[in-house]
Amino acid sequence: MKKLDLKKICKDSKAIAIGGHVRPDGDCVGSCLGVYHLLKNTYPEKEVQVYLEFVPESIKLLPGADTVKNAYDTDVYYDTFIALDNGSEERLGFSEPVWQKAKTKVEIDHHISNTYVGEHVLIDAKASAACEIVADLIDDEDLTLEIAQCLYLGIVHDTGVFKHNNTTEHTMCVAGRLLAKGVDTEQIINQSFYQKTYVQNQILGRSLLESFLTLDRRVIISVITNDVLTFYGASSQDIDGVIDQLNVTEGIEASVLIYEYEIGKFKISLRSHHIVDVSTIAKALGGGGHIHAAGFNAEGNWHDIINNILELMILQLEGQTE
Repeated sequence: MKKLDLKKICKDSKAIAIGGHVRPDGDCVGSCLGVYHLLKNTYPEKEVQVYLEFVPESIKLLPGADTVKNAYDTDVYYDTFIALDNGSEERLGFSEPVWQKAKTKVEIDHHISNTYVGEHVLIDAKASAACEIVADLIDDEDLTLEIAQCLYLGIVHDTGVFKHNNTTEHTMCVAGRLLAKGVDTEQIINQSFYQKTYVQNQILGRSLLESFLTLDRRVIISVITNDVLTFYGASSQDIDGVIDQLNVTEGIEASVLIYEYEIGKFKISLRSHHIVDVSTIAKALGGGGHIHAAGFNAEGNWHDIINNILELMILQLEGQTE
């Protein structure tokens, strides 16, 4: 794998911005904060700032989470922008203009559908998480407990606590290296992955209750409308974990979660087990991701969205390709 020297790239930069994808998850936040601590430790005199839409409540235990900003001054300029766990420029969301203005652009990602091109691009689709890639870029003498905590959390989240098939021998070796720094694995896994608020449990229960099976019971689908979110006083952050619970349903090949984050605007999460490549489905519908975990955004009617997804799934389940 090609290796980027982040410290060398940022050596002559006075100001460095770090960002990730919209609606950030554990791997996104963990990789951003991991790189943040590396650069702050190396260059305490430089301005280093992480830009993300938000940090989920369950992930705020990470060191440095309170320094993340969700807005920027339109006059601000950064010499270098490091994008992590992000498949395209558009998915940077509000921080995309900061990226565009930066002289030096760095992209580190593990999504097979990544569309970036540029001087400093490192894409490893075999890696379990962006955090795994970042860990490989950091020398032992630079790997602190703070960095290890951030990167370990990201790997835990993107591997489903090491149970997804993206977990490799190398993933476990990286995790062991991080644990050797003193990471409290029980706290990170319990507080950031398993622990749910009462509202999150209500949403999960509602989603499971109203889910349905289709395509000869090989696909499970659940839809969470904006009305449901409003009824429970929930937000998009409270959806975390629902798709994974749907995906452990016995006998299914794929799972689909559709939730309406704004009226008429939907976020779709796709998961599969063996036959279906959800990354190609997501890409065909304007998104991307991994073979067994992907997603996209859509507007309109959720009935039509389901029909579009199922048409593409049928082709794969019947052994056809486009």
